[in-house]
Amino acid sequence: MRDEVDELVEAWASERSDLDLAPVEVFSRITRLARHVDRVRRAAFSTYDIEPWEFDVLAALRRAGSPYELSPGRLLRETLVTSGTMTNRVDRLAARGFVERNPDPDDRRGVLVRLTPDGKRAVDGAFGALVDAERELLGDLPDRDRRRLATLLRPLLAPFA
Repeated sequence: MRDEVDELVEAWASERSDLDLAPVEVFSRITRLARHVDRVRRAAFSTYDIEPWEFDVLAALRRAGSPYELSPGRLLRETLVTSGTMTNRVDRLAARGFVERNPDPDDRRGVLVRLTPDGKRAVDGAFGALVDAERELLGDLPDRDRRRLATLLRPLLAPFA
């Protein structure tokens, strides 16, 4: 089975035979796949009228378990954004009724961001749609190959954690 990356690598190989193009074979596929996955994620989330960035924040809160709340600092670490970006996101999610800010009982100056029932419904629905869409993307890939792929990708991502 050939794909567009095979053609891209062959063209580069004819122009730059001095380079080992093995990384291009891997990362060009990852980059192209990421674009397709992003489109699928957006479509899954749009069914529940949420944007990918909204899902990221809501999902971090949902994964935290009951009472579904985190400090803004923990949300920063979970979503990999700056504090200014997070403040804006929490403001926008609060305006939609998906989160609320509450005083931190352990820190008089701190706040905790909590998922509301509407936010929980939105993220649960969007996550279900996402899992279904991603399962479809994996298509006919046997479970054994899917597990192997996940294992192979893990060390590539680990240095960024």
